[in-house]
Amino acid sequence: VDPNDPGVTPRVLFIIDHSVRDGNDENRTVSRRMQFVAIDAEGRAENAGWAPHLDLQPIGEEERRMVADVLASPWISSDLERMALGYATERLVPAHFEEVKDRRERMADRTLAAVQARLVKEINFWQDRYLKLQGDLRAGKEVRMNLENARRTVDDLTTRLERRRRDLAAMRHVISATPVIAGGALVIPAGLLATRRGEEPGVDAAARKYVEAVAMRAVMEAERALGREAIDVSAEKCGWDVTVLLPETDGTAPKTRHIEVKGRAKGQTTVTVSRNEILYGLNQADKFVLAIVLVDGDEYEGPFYIREPFDREPGWAVTSVNLDLASLLNRAEQPH
Repeated sequence: VDPNDPGVTPRVLFIIDHSVRDGNDENRTVSRRMQFVAIDAEGRAENAGWAPHLDLQPIGEEERRMVADVLASPWISSDLERMALGYATERLVPAHFEEVKDRRERMADRTLAAVQARLVKEINFWQDRYLKLQGDLRAGKEVRMNLENARRTVDDLTTRLERRRRDLAAMRHVISATPVIAGGALVIPAGLLATRRGEEPGVDAAARKYVEAVAMRAVMEAERALGREAIDVSAEKCGWDVTVLLPETDGTAPKTRHIEVKGRAKGQTTVTVSRNEILYGLNQADKFVLAIVLVDGDEYEGPFYIREPFDREPGWAVTSVNLDLASLLNRAEQPH
């Protein structure tokens, strides 16, 4: 059960195992990543994010009986695995491969530059010494042993340099393995269960959607007013809602800030964060910001930013946590 999904559309979640391997030794895995694809009854596939299973809850027996018709639906036993693999091969696998390939190439280039700077300097030093010793030998000095040592050192260093060049050239070569299905699950949205219980979540869902839209707009406008580029990534399910590109400070590529946006309607006293959101926040530390916007009809207050809002990982059985809104606002600051 997805407790954070107010919708009524069940989906099948697939875990896909993909590896990038060393092009010179296919038994050596360079990078391995679990990717997630969700498919609904209409055959629509989408990237389900980085670790959506962490926010799911096991279904109870009563809830299972409520959706017995869904469990018996023909579309669940159709060729969904092939569709999931096709989507992953087209959309997710290439991104993983290019990310690893780019990282390996940059590492190889940096290492090669450092190796060449060091070994070429040593080679030049010993070549100069070799030439000087040759001059001494022609002048009648006894330098045969030193001359031979210098020549051997030049040869050894040259061989080492060529070997490192070959190794680093090989490091740039990686291959993409075929993705495989590692697991799957039927995910029932909480909104569907509410409907089966006779509840009417439609109005609440629409209200939540409106509040979330107002909150997103408030954060985007606040960041852009500060002269920063703000990108809405909420549909990409990458673990936060807004990516902000901070201005360059030392000529390097812009650093990023990741903002999780929470809109709260007037009268609400808590903010619910999922297990995944907490883990993302802890992993990203000072890159992560929790933004709260208080919405009252057409008006809103905020955004209010809370930096490093989480201090511990959730327990192993915890899928979400309710945080006290007033306590969060006491720690909040204005965007800057």
